[in-house]
Amino acid sequence: MAQSTLDGVLTVCKEVGWTSHDVVAKIRHVLGGAKVGHAGTLDPAATGVLPVLIGRGTRIAEYLVEWDKEYRAVLRLGETTDTQDATGTLVDRQFTGHITPAAIREVASRFQGAIEQVPPMYSAVKVAGVPLYKSARAGKTVARQARTVTVHSLDILEIDGQNVTLRVVCSKGTYVRTLCADLGAALGVGGHLLSLERSRVGPLMLDQASTVDEVVARYAIGDLGTAVISLDQALKAFPVVVVDDLATERIRHGAPVQMSHVRDIPEDRHAVAESDQPVRVHDGEGRLLAIGKYRVSNEMVLAVEKLLVEPR
Repeated sequence: MAQSTLDGVLTVCKEVGWTSHDVVAKIRHVLGGAKVGHAGTLDPAATGVLPVLIGRGTRIAEYLVEWDKEYRAVLRLGETTDTQDATGTLVDRQFTGHITPAAIREVASRFQGAIEQVPPMYSAVKVAGVPLYKSARAGKTVARQARTVTVHSLDILEIDGQNVTLRVVCSKGTYVRTLCADLGAALGVGGHLLSLERSRVGPLMLDQASTVDEVVARYAIGDLGTAVISLDQALKAFPVVVVDDLATERIRHGAPVQMSHVRDIPEDRHAVAESDQPVRVHDGEGRLLAIGKYRVSNEMVLAVEKLLVEPR
């Protein structure tokens, strides 16, 4: 993959102190102003996997943010902060000597599956068009609606005094610091997120990630392309359909195609259509053209939802 035509997803290991925006800005500068974005913000104090989207990779951000995420988090029991994490001001301290490991495990079991979370005041969630963190910095507390998120698994890895190390696998939109604060509240002593490392985003693993400095070094020696995951690889969870030459030209213009021009169709295409699941659209040579969806009116057609090649 030539460095001048990088398109895809780069797995970056964000270090403490960097904002997600800082990482994007640095890599954009290194790549000479190329299009660069990210999928899934990490707070400055958090570390770990940050998917960085390069070139046409920026076109698939909305699909990648749906990926589940895995974290290693440390909950500090007995200390409540105004931000729900260690960057905030301590607002309450409680004795924790009576809290047993069995009690911690029992309470943690209540926070698996679909749960309700109220977004923290120090977050980018907007209420009446204003980010909550701006209201919080102005000393205001704003009423927020609870949101349903999914905690797929919540494992206790270690209990060391007030510190509880957790492995969390969760859906998009889950605030791990809110989870820690809610766990502490359920135990009656309060708590906050002491440290956070994101170990996985979808198929992107921390042991495959590069720090920003490593990205810079790899680019300097012409090796960065080998670290970039193609759009097709990043979207491999979606079924593949193959279109013929006539349909390829229509797809390139963003036009829907009839099913007679589509082959290698999933057997369960009606179920796929009903579930509104995206599919990868390939041409006859296996090149990724677009993300498509089946649409049914009088007849089923394959419609383009996101064009991933340049139109002709």
